[in-house]
Order: sequence, then structure tokens, then C-alpha cells
Amino acid sequence: MLAGAALVSPGSNYWWPSFPKNLSIDAYRSRLAQDQWAIRVAHYAPSLTYWWNTQKWFPPLSVIAGSTNILSDKDKELLPKILARKQYQAQVRQQGEFYSLHRDLIVAYCSWEFDPMDLKNPFPDSKGSVHLWHGAQDQAVNVSLSRYISQKLPWVQYHEVPDGGHFFPHADGMSDTIVKALVLGDQ
Repeated sequence: MLAGAALVSPGSNYWWPSFPKNLSIDAYRSRLAQDQWAIRVAHYAPSLTYWWNTQKWFPPLSVIAGSTNILSDKDKELLPKILARKQYQAQVRQQGEFYSLHRDLIVAYCSWEFDPMDLKNPFPDSKGSVHLWHGAQDQAVNVSLSRYISQKLPWVQYHEVPDGGHFFPHADGMSDTIVKALVLGDQ
């Protein structure tokens, strides 16, 4: 039996129908131009996603390119700590580059058959909880969409880390904080 779930800096699909158009457009336009193009390809022409991110004429998605241009100052401070964990780096792409990077991009931005805002509370008896965590300084995933989700789904417990970027879970003590909130609730 599932006791709870924690979503940490989750990406949101800009084409989910419940997002107000202006909010979705603003969040999309906050991305780097190269990321807007890669996301657009993943949405409108998913079969071209791998090609788009491996060809040499246009820049690929910044994450796939390994660019640090999308990182906040806090993320850049945490980067050496993350890169020092070399023993885990092979696991990130253990299923191959296509499934680890490009397929995730397709799944995230393709046309979904349902609207996540229509989801019902998986724990109506209050024997579990869903937590959504997001860094307010996240430049990789716009925080405005997570704020909206938490307003639309009142059963989601929203935690915004004021000085956190995308890598905030790697900050000292933060993973413990996330697990404690999930297991013990907000105390």
C-alpha cells in the first residue's frame, strides 16, 4: 500500500488544458529559445525528438547539451557536490541515452489523454499524502505551474523553497526534510 508521494521540481506540460493560457505561455517563454524549440518538437513531432537533439544545425535541449545556462546561482553552488557523486552517474543513463533523456522529453511534452488537474485525491481517507516541492529560484522548471497545480489540487501539500533552485534536494539536510514531511507530515 502506498503511504505517500513526493514530487520534486516536477516539469509540467505546457499544453495541459487546465492551465490558463497566459500562465502556460509565460512559463514556456521563460525557457531558453533552444529549449522552447526542443520542447515544441517533442510535443508536435515526437518522432523527431532524438534527431532534433543529436543533429548539429540547431542547439539541442540545454539539459541534453549539458549546459549550465539554465542553472540558478544556488544550483551552480551545488553542482560540484552533485558531480562528485561519480558512482551514480552511470545509472542516470543506464537504459541508454534515448530512453533516459529523449523518451522522457517525449513523455513529458506529448499530448496526454487526460488532464492531471482532474486527478482525485489518492488518499481520501487521509492515510497518505502527496507533497509537491519546488525551488522558487528554479530556472530549469518554471515554478509558476507548480504553484497553480497546488492551488487547483488542494489535497497536494505544496512546499516552496525560497532560495532553492532545481537542485535544492542536494542541499545539506534537504532530503531529510522532504522525507520527514512525507513520513511525519508537516509538524
